[in-house]
Amino acid sequence: MKNVLVVLGLILAVLIVSPSAKAQGASRGPDPSVLRDSELERDSSHHLEVARLYFKTRKAYISALLRLEEVIAGNPTFSKFDEVLYIAGMSNFYLSEKRGKQAPREPAEKYRQDARDLLSQLVEQFPESAFRADAEKTLQTLGTSEKPKTEVKTP
Repeated sequence: MKNVLVVLGLILAVLIVSPSAKAQGASRGPDPSVLRDSELERDSSHHLEVARLYFKTRKAYISALLRLEEVIAGNPTFSKFDEVLYIAGMSNFYLSEKRGKQAPREPAEKYRQDARDLLSQLVEQFPESAFRADAEKTLQTLGTSEKPKTEVKTP
């Protein structure tokens, strides 16, 4: 019975403290109100670290994307999700321009569209991110995704 009261007290304390911590509003870094699985966070950090190595050092953008897809699909609350979006978006951008040491597997337009989607998500969801300015610059380079309209001639 004593253990139950302790657990209930802890839950009550967390519920009381959470709104006040959220009201302070951190301007940078991960959202402290999100509960994160420490094992999943550690696994995601490892994937990001390996992807960083592929991206920066080896210029192996496909390999970086494969690592980051694991994080995007499995841990959308990852504390460094903005960096995941940035590296994935830039990897797609570089693949669309046939940069890097790995040959692209998809058409360039697919990589451009994926880059637009990921970098736009970064800009929208993480306005305080250190990667935002570079993402916006790359988005300007990519332009819009609309295809030119062609006139349909009728007889």
